Amino acid sequence: MRDGVEIKPIRANKIILVGDSTTAVQGGWGPSFCADHVASFLACVNLARGGRSTYNYRAEGSWDIALHEMRSGAYESTWVLVQFGHNDQPGKPGRSTDLAAEFPANLRRYVEEIRAAGAQPVLLTPLTRRQFEDGQLIDDLGPWAEAVRKVAAEMQVPLVDLHARSRDAVQGMGPVQAMRLAQVPAAPEQVSAAQAGTTIGAPPTATAATTAAKPARTTAQDNAAAEPMGQAKRAFDYTHLGSEGADFFAAIVADELAQAVPQLRKQLIP
Repeated sequence: MRDGVEIKPIRANKIILVGDSTTAVQGGWGPSFCADHVASFLACVNLARGGRSTYNYRAEGSWDIALHEMRSGAYESTWVLVQFGHNDQPGKPGRSTDLAAEFPANLRRYVEEIRAAGAQPVLLTPLTRRQFEDGQLIDDLGPWAEAVRKVAAEMQVPLVDLHARSRDAVQGMGPVQAMRLAQVPAAPEQVSAAQAGTTIGAPPTATAATTAAKPARTTAQDNAAAEPMGQAKRAFDYTHLGSEGADFFAAIVADELAQAVPQLRKQLIP
């Protein structure tokens, strides 16, 4: 007591974000979520890293860091939001996982270890990509989203179905408006293609002569140079988020989380 006023002890909780670049500090919705959607007694720690799957997030030691955060005794409750899928897909050397067996098994192991650490798991389906063909969103992450739903139901884990919400929202925007969610503006050629209903990759920026003059680089060298700490490069693409995209999807996560975890509702800001 001080000056006749009783000081009541606080009851603080914590959220830990685990996942890939679509959640991470650069290129994901996580920064906007932590900055704008949690009350002062709800700490928010973003441990997501670009280029990570359910396999290599654990293999490299990032999961050990997350487990250490979960075991802090200062918080009344700790909630761990887990979102993977993008880098679990085929064609990702050193990252891909088998959809039928390994990916769901990895998710189950994360859930078990979160609970063993005294924390509460929440599974998120992967954020949609924003590529279109003939005006229709290409739903290439649908099977991974469905696998997450099945694990959540099987293990009775709260589910934030970010994939369903983001897919519907992006389809509603259409290919041109959805470009606003990227980190930087699209090239004129990409805008023109989107206006016709089908998105395209980055247009060539170097002549054949210039390209031929440069020494060849391996994929491993490119990855090491571009992503030493798992941060996405600032460039236009149909996956990563700029400030507008981060704000948009962070609000969806906050809304879905408030519904999935009623205990957090009073500490979440719409």
